[in-house]
Amino acid sequence: MPRALVLRHVAFEDLGLFDGPLRQRGYSIEIVDAGVDAHPRRLRSADLLVVCGGPIGVYETDRYPYLREEIDAIADRLAAGAPTLGLCLGAQLMAAALGARVYPRGHKELGWAPLQLTEAGCASPLAAVGDLPVLHWHGDTFDIPKGATWLAASADTPHQAFSVGRHGLALQFHLEMDPARVEQWLIGHTGELAAAGINLPALRAATALHGPQLAPIARSVLTSWLDTMTARRPG
Repeated sequence: MPRALVLRHVAFEDLGLFDGPLRQRGYSIEIVDAGVDAHPRRLRSADLLVVCGGPIGVYETDRYPYLREEIDAIADRLAAGAPTLGLCLGAQLMAAALGARVYPRGHKELGWAPLQLTEAGCASPLAAVGDLPVLHWHGDTFDIPKGATWLAASADTPHQAFSVGRHGLALQFHLEMDPARVEQWLIGHTGELAAAGINLPALRAATALHGPQLAPIARSVLTSWLDTMTARRPG
């Protein structure tokens, strides 16, 4: 049975909607927490590594030293062609692992808005998202790493997703967020939401509107990526 290792930075930002498709594909799921039990050897050895989001910055290695270990482990995985999926902070860690710049944007992109897929994005598993709004929840962004394929932008952030060969997928936005659990996010990020002046009733309403229609598509995006990742190359 293949093993999916899920690296969490806060407990409520987890696999969410991606849990079911992974189990259906026969993955056993092991959860480790950053700074607690996420030993670099475990990160390197998993059949699939999913790096989840969190409210810290990739560049804050002086405050959170374990980020350096995460970046190094992700770099080793990507160089070895080991399947790796990054979600928000996880995508930023992947960018840093590939030598790209990760930096504050100066303001938050927080709420539901559609993506703008690149030509490569339209030919990728993200094509299923189409023009449906997705959940954005970040204050940092990244440059597209050298050798990676740019997949998506938004009206507010030019770089929203990239792929690395068939084995790496980095998503700045939150396809995985289960709309039925949005209150965990609103509680866990209360300080950030207040500082950004976010209207909570409006965010709840947008989640109730867009979340349920996006949920099955989010699951299909993951399934499609798993299929692409494991497909045999021609010849």
